[in-house]
Amino acid sequence: MWPFRKSKTLAQSGVLQGMADCHSHLLPGVDDGVRTLDETLDILGLMEQHGVRKVWLTPHIMEDIPNETTLLQQKFRELEQSYKGAMELALAAEYMMDNLFEERLEKNNLLPLQEGRRYLLVETSYYNPPMNMLSILQRIQRKGYYPLLAHPERYEYMQVKDYKVLKEASVFFQLNVPSLAGMYGGHVQEKAEWLLKNNYYQLCGGDTHRMDVWMEAFTKSRQPEKVWDMLRNIQM
Repeated sequence: MWPFRKSKTLAQSGVLQGMADCHSHLLPGVDDGVRTLDETLDILGLMEQHGVRKVWLTPHIMEDIPNETTLLQQKFRELEQSYKGAMELALAAEYMMDNLFEERLEKNNLLPLQEGRRYLLVETSYYNPPMNMLSILQRIQRKGYYPLLAHPERYEYMQVKDYKVLKEASVFFQLNVPSLAGMYGGHVQEKAEWLLKNNYYQLCGGDTHRMDVWMEAFTKSRQPEKVWDMLRNIQM
């Protein structure tokens, strides 16, 4: 852990000014995230107050939540019509690397995340990798996407050697900022700090599902200034 000195909340650090949040579950009523349009608009308003410039809405797509691309695009258009703020909103998706994902990948029926590169945001189970995980990631690359692994610090099965293998295979990493605030426990926080310190992350996001979690992670939990300085180096 970093020495507890010169600590600030994330909001106080100024890192949110101009930030592109590349992972959220704010598209209402489509997954385990925000349920109502009003709550979505409340959270977006709060993010804008704290200086966030862009929010990617990345609903889950997996066998248990088989969201169709066309439905998500329709829901996103409805949100755009209701949102009157100044932030840029964009639609992508967070794909579980399961059988449904492989079907969608084969058909190019996907919602990529265009933030400097054409990323595809993917995740695995927290406890076990998919079979032939590296092969799946390489197929993503052959399709012309950059695989972006969501919250790698949260995967219990991953250790330093696993992160190194993925980095050498040109897999990109997305930090869940609440991990730095200890929202998922001390072990995850330590892994996030190590990955951040060793320049493994390319993009970051809040993985926001609810207003109270966002408030806790971004405006209450504290970290030493040194951590926020490193976070500023991530492409936003």
